[in-house]
Amino acid sequence: MSEPVDRRTLLAGGALALTAAGCGQGGAGSQENAENSPSAPAVARRRREFRMVTTWPPNFPGLGDMATRLAQKVDELSEGAMSIRVYSAGELVGAFEAFDAVASGSADMYHGAEYYWQGRSPGFNFFTAVPMGFTPWELGAWLDHGGGQELWEELSGEFGVIGIACGNSGPQMGGWFTREINSLEDFRGLTMRIPGLGGEIMRGLNAAAVAIPGSEIFPSLQSGAIDATEWVGPWNDLAFGFHQVADYYYGPGFHEPGSALALGVNRGVWDGLTAEEQNIIRIACRWVTDYSINEFAYENARALQTLESEHGVQLRQYPDDVWARVAELSRDVVAAQADADPITRRIYDSYMEARRMLLAWAPYSEGGYLAARAAHDIS
Repeated sequence: MSEPVDRRTLLAGGALALTAAGCGQGGAGSQENAENSPSAPAVARRRREFRMVTTWPPNFPGLGDMATRLAQKVDELSEGAMSIRVYSAGELVGAFEAFDAVASGSADMYHGAEYYWQGRSPGFNFFTAVPMGFTPWELGAWLDHGGGQELWEELSGEFGVIGIACGNSGPQMGGWFTREINSLEDFRGLTMRIPGLGGEIMRGLNAAAVAIPGSEIFPSLQSGAIDATEWVGPWNDLAFGFHQVADYYYGPGFHEPGSALALGVNRGVWDGLTAEEQNIIRIACRWVTDYSINEFAYENARALQTLESEHGVQLRQYPDDVWARVAELSRDVVAAQADADPITRRIYDSYMEARRMLLAWAPYSEGGYLAARAAHDIS
């Protein structure tokens, strides 16, 4: 992670105190209102307003909070000169329509998960999570130091958007099931809500995979339209009440070992910002990412206690034969994405090169330590 930047250093020299002649053109949904400064009457302060659509239900803890906190941090860092109005899924556009809204300019920004846009290019999957892929820290390492961010901006730029990591839910659970999974055969005929490449793995396990918005999961599970669902982890899953309609909770998950969330900004809007304004947004996104990783770690641990002690949830792990088959399928499914288009090939090659290097380091860092700590608990 880069060193923190002091807000006053960032704004030194009047980064947001611009002459009227120096103000760029605003994008969709933005406003520029000159306000005279009492201390410097000849200088105008530019104010910008943005509309941000999200893929999250209203007031949703964790994922929805990331969008709200981003807006608050941008307001704070800009000293009120930049404001973001947050719209939950369905208020302006549906959850899966957020990308098109920003690409077309009918909204300025979105907050969501990039793998929702895999229909435009499978390369987007790599910037949320892929099966048997990066942890949150490994993903950040690739984005910041392995060329991942540059590739992301090249890909999203083809659609008139710039993508920036803005949150991470950490390692996710495998999901809720209405029946036990004791072997590979138990997946046959099962219907599971699971998006992205995780859905491809499920199909390889002879299950059906569907992608539906979060707000539709509980009634679908309750009615029997689906037999299982993944969402995030104990904190968010408890909030959705999945324990009321499914008895078995499996973890860890193979499909999203460290799921990044993203801010997408309309390219015209982004290019209309000054370098200082762009930097404010990037710094705010970095802060949201760091905060969310810590928040999810703590809240998931606390929610897991509640699920076990108060609701009698039965925790399970996938059998070894399931993990072995998942690994085989993950290798093939992730590699197949590279054949879609030239940019996805370059993303895949870069991702896998970083993965091989980081995998060699893992037994001597977090992975090795966590295994040793579990084997020699001092609690």
